[in-house]
Amino acid sequence: MRSLRLQLSVFWALLLAVCLLLGVVMLGLYRLSPAMQMKVGRARVEQACEQLAQRYTQSAPPGATLRLDLGRVLLQLVLTEAPYVEGGIWAAEGGMLAYAYPTYEGAGAKTDVPPAERPLLEQLSSQAVDTGRTQTQQVRGSRELLIVAACPLNVGGAAAWTMTRTQLGAVAAEGGLRAGVAALVAAIVFSGLWLGLLLYRGQARLRRLEGALAAAAPDAMPVLPHTGLEELDRIVASYNGFAGRFEEARAAARDAQAQRSRDMRLAALGRMSSAVAHEIRNPIAAMRLKAENALAGDAPAQGRALQTIVGQIDRLDAVVQSLLALVQPLELKPRPVDLPAWLDKRLAAATPAAAARQVRLVRAQGAPACAVLDPMHLARAIDNLLDNAVRHARSPGGQVRLAAHGDAARGQLTITVSDDGEGVPEALRSRLFEPFGTGRADGTGLGLALSREVAFAHGGELRHEPGAPGARFILEMPWQTC
Repeated sequence: MRSLRLQLSVFWALLLAVCLLLGVVMLGLYRLSPAMQMKVGRARVEQACEQLAQRYTQSAPPGATLRLDLGRVLLQLVLTEAPYVEGGIWAAEGGMLAYAYPTYEGAGAKTDVPPAERPLLEQLSSQAVDTGRTQTQQVRGSRELLIVAACPLNVGGAAAWTMTRTQLGAVAAEGGLRAGVAALVAAIVFSGLWLGLLLYRGQARLRRLEGALAAAAPDAMPVLPHTGLEELDRIVASYNGFAGRFEEARAAARDAQAQRSRDMRLAALGRMSSAVAHEIRNPIAAMRLKAENALAGDAPAQGRALQTIVGQIDRLDAVVQSLLALVQPLELKPRPVDLPAWLDKRLAAATPAAAARQVRLVRAQGAPACAVLDPMHLARAIDNLLDNAVRHARSPGGQVRLAAHGDAARGQLTITVSDDGEGVPEALRSRLFEPFGTGRADGTGLGLALSREVAFAHGGELRHEPGAPGARFILEMPWQTC
């Protein structure tokens, strides 16, 4: 049993079982107590006396002469079945006429009426004859209780009497025993109530801790309140200390992630310095050539040269804007977003390019209803992925698929963009996310790099998986529900 609640409940059940067992023992002690013995002795004496009278009446007709022989036989028969009861027959004319004590445990048979009790026996027998009803009397002595019963025989003014003795020496001890048993019962009942109170209060403290943990934000470790129970508070203090260390470690991890992002940007800048020079030198050379030709040409040639120069300037501006976006740190502004509607907007933005290449855009079902993210920066990343997918999808009749899936157990949101084209060449995969790492002659190779930076800024990752056919780009990031 690993549950403390179950262990305490079992212990409480054992206490109740002990109480029930103690009640049974008390009942047994009561049956052996002097009070019970007196009650049993009185019932035994009265029953024996009434049986004597009843059997004599059944055996002899009413009003006939008293038959002592019958009386003596009945005394032996009835009193043999009544342990420790002696009896006899008394008549107004003759006094004590018969006596018997068949269960006497002395050395010999007892045949004489006890002289000390004789006056009481004669008086009680006379009252029974006079009233015609059974008479019972108890006489308490210093060490024993005398119980006497007399029953009229309805013949010749005679009566049958019975008598027994009960020891009273244990009465004082019985009072002490009862007090002790009562104290023990009270202690057990008090222990059970106290244990129940402790169990209830312990469960209340645990429910408060469970409530504090349940009310905490998904990405936070709350500080638990003290419960007032020393053993439980040690666990709470250990948890709170761990929560503090965990928050420090998480802050350090965020700093390390930011430093990693900065390092990657610096490394990217180092690798792309030559590519930047190439990307800028080529448009400048083209513009120089066009300008020189325009100076030597006529007006129409100069107009065409100026249009070409403007196009090269736009290309340079796009390169500069992409470079600035790549090297400048992203400042996210996350907020709750209706994810299905946001995904539909991304597809709508890619629809013109897809229609031009006769590529079908599809959004998979099952996207979470809401997520906390930066809709503007993440839109740039997804738009870049969709633009690449549309460019490399099979044309005409190709398909680009956009899907989003939330994993509540891992707290992760996954956005996938896949196409059915030829896929990424093997030689390009190692530098796929590097700036200017492109296989297109008209591309800058900055789109995937920017998308990966956005994923990093959200605490996630962007990776490529070969499709069958095509390519699949998977953006994974922490999922904060709304």
